[in-house]
Amino acid sequence: MGDRELLKQTIIEEVRSRIDLTKDIEDEEILDTIDELLLQKGKENFLSLREKKNLRKDIFNSIRRLDILQELIEDNEITEIMINGYNNIFIEKAGKVYPIEKHFDSEKRLEDIIQQIVAKTNRIVNEANPIVDTRLMDGSRVNIVLPPVSLMGPVITIRKFPHKPITMEQLIQIGSITREAADFLKNLVQAGYNIFISGGTGSGKTTFLNVLSNYIPSDERVITIEDSAELQIKNIPNLVSLEVRNANVEGKNEVSIRQLIKASLRMRPNRIILGEVRDGAALDLLQAMNSGHDGSLSTGHANSTGDMLKRLETLVLMGANIPLTAVRQQVASAIDILIHLGRLRDKSRKVLEITEVRNIEEGEIQLNRLYSFKETGEDGKGKVLGALKATGDLLEHRDKLIAAGLMKREAGFD
Repeated sequence: MGDRELLKQTIIEEVRSRIDLTKDIEDEEILDTIDELLLQKGKENFLSLREKKNLRKDIFNSIRRLDILQELIEDNEITEIMINGYNNIFIEKAGKVYPIEKHFDSEKRLEDIIQQIVAKTNRIVNEANPIVDTRLMDGSRVNIVLPPVSLMGPVITIRKFPHKPITMEQLIQIGSITREAADFLKNLVQAGYNIFISGGTGSGKTTFLNVLSNYIPSDERVITIEDSAELQIKNIPNLVSLEVRNANVEGKNEVSIRQLIKASLRMRPNRIILGEVRDGAALDLLQAMNSGHDGSLSTGHANSTGDMLKRLETLVLMGANIPLTAVRQQVASAIDILIHLGRLRDKSRKVLEITEVRNIEEGEIQLNRLYSFKETGEDGKGKVLGALKATGDLLEHRDKLIAAGLMKREAGFD
C-alpha cells in the first residue's frame, strides 16, 4: 500500500472512530471531520492543495458514497463500468474499453458496496442467490455476479444512462437515423402502431424505446413494465411505472413480468411499454396488443428482424403449449412494425432496418422492409459512412394512419 493509500485509510478509520455512521449524520459533519484531519495530516505528509482536495473527495466517497465507483458514475464520458474483482476495473468511453489503475481496498470493501447498491432497490444478492439485476438511483442498469458463480470475486457491470434523456433530434444529428425515417416513426407511434425494437447487446434498444415514447400523445395513460426501472419518460402525466420484485430469501413473494402485464390490463392503459421480452411473458404482451392496447412498445434481443420473430415464437411456446400456427397468427396480428438496431464496427449505433409485419402466407410471417441502412464506405478515420434509406416499398397496413388523420403527412400516401 502506497503512502497516499495508507493516509487515506488512516483518516477513514479516524472518521469512523469519531462519528457514529449508523446514525443519520449530515454530510457536512463528515466533511468537516475529514477537513480537520486533512489539515493535521497534510502538514505531516506535505500534501499540496490539489492532493488534499482529491483525497478529501476520495475519503468522503469511501465513507458516504460508493468509494471509487462514485467518481466513475459521476464521469459523464464513461458509458459502461466493468468491475472484475476488487482490483481489476475497466471503463468504456466513446465506444472503447480501457483499464483503470484505481481499485477497491479489498474484496470485503467491494462486497460492502454491492450490498449498499442492492439495498436501495430492495434486492438480495448473496451466495445462495449470486446473480441479480438492479439499478442505481439515476436509472443506470447494474448486473452483479458473486462467488461461487464468479471465479474472480464479485463482478459488477454497470450500463450508465444519461441524466437527460437522449432525444430523436440528437439521434438525427449523430447519424443514428435520418429525419425522414424519424418523422415516419413519429406518425406510426402517434397513430397507435404496435412497435417492437430488436438488436444485440449494447445496440441502444432501451434508449430508442425511450425516444419513441416521447411521441406518445400526452393525454394517454401509459403503463411501463420493467425488470429494473430504466425508462425516462417525461411527457406523459398519466404514467404508471411497474417493476418486478424478486423472491425473498425463502423463495416467496416474487412478482413477475407476467403478473405485472396481467395486472396492468386492469389499470385502464391506453398503451403498455414492456422494457424487454425474454421469457413466456411474450404471450401476455401479444395478447395485450391484440386486445385493444394499440401503440404498445417493447424490445428484445435478436440479430435481425427475422430472428426476432423466430425468438418471439420460441418465447411464446415457453409460456403456453399451443400450435405454432396459432403462435404465428398471434405475432402477425399483434406486431405492426419491427425496428432493428445495430452497433457497427466503428462502435456507432444505428437504426439498421424498419420493417412492416404484413400477414401470414403458407404458414410463414411475411415482412415488408420499408427502410434499410446502406453503407457507402469509410472515412479516413475508420468511421462507417452510410444512411438509412427508404427501400421504395410502401407501408401496406395504413388503417391506423387513416384513422388518426395522418396518412397524407406521409410521402407516397397521397
